[in-house]
Order: sequence, then C-alpha cells, then structure tokens
Amino acid sequence: MPVLPVAQVQEGDCLTSDVITSLGSLLLPEGRILSDRDLEILQAFLIPNVEVRRNGLIETTEKSEENVPESEVQPLQQKFLEMEKLLKHSFDRTGPGDKLPVLELRKSLLELIDRIEEYNVLTFVPVQDGSPVERWIRNSVLCALTSYKLAKWCKLPEKDWTQIALAGLLHDIGNVRIDPAIFHKPTRLTPAEIQEMRQHTVYGFRLLEGVPSLSQGVALAALQHHERLDGSGYPMKLSGDKIHQYAKIVAIADMYHAMTTTRNERKGQSPYLVLEELQSESFGKLDPLFVRTFIDRATHFHNGMLVQLNDNRVGEIVFTDVQNPTRPMISIYGEIVNLSKQRDLYICAIYSA
Repeated sequence: MPVLPVAQVQEGDCLTSDVITSLGSLLLPEGRILSDRDLEILQAFLIPNVEVRRNGLIETTEKSEENVPESEVQPLQQKFLEMEKLLKHSFDRTGPGDKLPVLELRKSLLELIDRIEEYNVLTFVPVQDGSPVERWIRNSVLCALTSYKLAKWCKLPEKDWTQIALAGLLHDIGNVRIDPAIFHKPTRLTPAEIQEMRQHTVYGFRLLEGVPSLSQGVALAALQHHERLDGSGYPMKLSGDKIHQYAKIVAIADMYHAMTTTRNERKGQSPYLVLEELQSESFGKLDPLFVRTFIDRATHFHNGMLVQLNDNRVGEIVFTDVQNPTRPMISIYGEIVNLSKQRDLYICAIYSA
C-alpha cells in the first residue's frame, strides 16, 4: 500500500497501519476510514505521512497481482484474462497436425483491443483469478496490447494494427516445441540448452508460416523478434532493413515486458529504468524512432500523478521535460526533486487512480 504525505491523503482513505504520535501513543487505528476531522488531527499532530488504501488506487508493481473476486474485475482485466486462457488452451493443443484456432484467437483479441483506451503500458497490472499463470503466456498478451499501441503511436497504416497485435500475441509460440525439461529448468542452462531455447524463433516461424488469416509479417515477427539492427541478434544475425517492421515493434514490447516482469530468479525492474535501458538499446540495436515514440507516449502522464521513488518517498509529477521523459520533476512535501539531475533517484512505482 502507498505511504502518502498527509497533504495528499483524502477523505475516505483507509489506514492500513496504526498512526502513532511522536510520544508513542496511538492516534488513529489501522482500518479507520478517514474523515475531514481526522485529516485535521493528522496535521495538528504533525504526522508526516500515513499508509493508506484508496479505492481505485493501485501500485503498479508485481505485488499488486493478487486474486480479485470476479465481481470486482474491470472489463479490460476480464477480457485480458479471457484472452490469456484462450491463448494457453490454444498453445496446449498445438501438437503435430493440429491447427491453430486463428479465427477464435483473433475474435478474442479484437474484443480485448476494444478496451485499448483503458490500457496504460506503464500502469496496467493483470489481476489473478486463482488460475495458474505461465509468465510467457501472460507476457504474450501484454505484448499484443503494447505492440498495437506502439503501431498506432508510430502512425503505421491502420490495416497493420491488428496484424501487429497478432504478431505480439504469437511471437513466442515456438516455445511449445522446446523440451519442457529445458524450458522449465530451474538452474542455469548449458550452452547447448541456450541454443535450443533460441530455436523457439525458428519453431514459431514454421508454426505460423502460411497460416490463413495471418500476414507474412506475423510469422516473420516470431522468427526475427530477437534480431538487432547491428546484426548482433539471432537466429540469423539480420541487420537494418532486413528485419521486418512488425519484428522491430514486437522486439520493443517483448523487451519491456520481459524486464518489468518478476521471474523466479529475479525481481522485475522499474518501468522507468527499463525505458532508459530501451533508450540505450536504440543506439544500434532497436529502431530509434520506434523506441523514442514508445518512451514519449508511455510516459505522457498528467501532472499530479503519484509516484514512488527508490528511496520510498511518494510525490507528484509536476513537470516532464520532453528531453528527459523518464526523469520528470517530482514534488515531495513542497520540495521539487529533479530526477534528471539526481541520477541516483528513479521512479520505482506508479500509482494509478
């Protein structure tokens, strides 16, 4: 739960921990719904900050992925869960001789895209409904949404948007052909196993090539999403314009979601730090125009957005410099913190109301 400065606390917020005075006595108990009078009491006792829960206020970190009753699931989240389950079911049935249910996947994806205006790349955190989740399946659905958004932001022809979303959705389908003992191995992979894992790009291309209703770009995105502009990628070390446009977009979405997602061996990174890493990768590896557009549009938050810094302080975004979109100015207790100058600080969580 967010720890907010008292000046940012609102009537109706619920305390998630006791408020203790400087002398050690209980001022307000955990679970109390704050009134206007309570806010005056907090200010009178010079309480600097309190831990609260607010309806609609969500911290965009992995710990927000908790089971939510079906009645409370928002429409976008519901469509996301439906897409995720269908994708898993479809991939589980992708055996020799089986056909991918493209029309069914496309229908579900279009229903999800109908809610795209509710999707914010940096603040969206999928809910859990109690069903087991495979991270790569979940990331495939996230990549579909992000790839669609990026294609639209980059002003690609509208006819390409849905195909690019399908490319994001299916880019890792080749994982179904990887030996499960290797794919789920909990310890470090051997060089031979790493090579086998990299073959998922080739396997994916073979599964998607020539499938009706899918453009060639979708199959090429599966094959090329790990290629890099300087030729350092795999599986064919392609460079520059030899990499399909769909693959360039999916590569950005794939990297972003892979790096911000918590895995068994590591915690997900701050979205803002990942954007900065993508920016550094745009020098020779990722398409610089696509990356710049992605960063500019993803960080386009209105002033007043609450964020948490890596030193645990919470403040409001008051100004974003177009030259440093990942490092805005933050107001904390009236002090302006300029992240473009204080490089040791960064945004580690965003609170979306």
